Amino acid sequence: MPVNILFAARPERWTTYEQPLRNALKDAGIDAHLATDIAPSEVDYIVYAPNSTLQDFTPYTRAKAVLNLWAGVENITGNPTLKIPLARMVDPGLTKGMVEWVTGHVMRYHLDLDTDILKTDTVWAPRTPPLAQERTVTILGLGALGTAVAETLVFLGFKVTGWSRSPKNVPGVTCLHGAEGLEQALKTAEIAVLLLPNTAATENTLNADTLALMPTGAFIINPGRGPLIDDDALLTALDSGKIAHATLDVFRTEPLPQNHPYWSHRNVTVTPHIAAETRAITASTVIAENIRRGQAQEDFLHLVDRDLGY
Repeated sequence: MPVNILFAARPERWTTYEQPLRNALKDAGIDAHLATDIAPSEVDYIVYAPNSTLQDFTPYTRAKAVLNLWAGVENITGNPTLKIPLARMVDPGLTKGMVEWVTGHVMRYHLDLDTDILKTDTVWAPRTPPLAQERTVTILGLGALGTAVAETLVFLGFKVTGWSRSPKNVPGVTCLHGAEGLEQALKTAEIAVLLLPNTAATENTLNADTLALMPTGAFIINPGRGPLIDDDALLTALDSGKIAHATLDVFRTEPLPQNHPYWSHRNVTVTPHIAAETRAITASTVIAENIRRGQAQEDFLHLVDRDLGY
């Protein structure tokens, strides 16, 4: 009997994912009925995007798991009707995209590329760029994405500090945790990269008090979640020169409103939430593997801890 898999996401996602999912399920040896419209009582798995019209999971009495298409799960973890396992997306394609995006912006700041790209009216002033070993980069968040970024920066020679709420161990990285660890991590953060999940505990991780801990002239890169930063506090720190520049890819409201001060601030770079995107082919492989595991009564990959919110 085929495994009934409901694809519950916006129509454009179905267009992107239908064939990669069918291919991945076939490659995993799963006889699947994959569709966007299956009677709730007959659904075995739900491939899901939190902006789907499906918000009440109560009728899905046979379903074994909800398999999220997004890395972020903050818009679904609080759903009181969701009683079955929820797996977040850890997509190797997304991870590679995030690593490349963050590394590019770290190198932009590290080498001061904006200064060295000359125009006809700028001064010819050769200088010796610093080496990576002379720069400390702090990664706030050592989940799958933060760890991958940290490992790449270590490989390039940077001094890397990582901070997480609970203890972690990443070779070559100075790993800190807890409130005291955050203070220590920020004091040496010449470049800070935010890759924390969006939870009540992480909101405004960078605020007036924590920004004050950072070295004067530090840089901030946020490809994680908009609420990780207190916007007013960051603008104040940018105006004073405490923070030299910020590259922001995520915001509390998206698209970023046209009247937001970030647009006109000379020391802010705005990018349109492009740091990392789930790739249909690689994500489909992850989903198919979790369905295979569910059918074999093995543990699911990347399960969400509802209490922690990620």
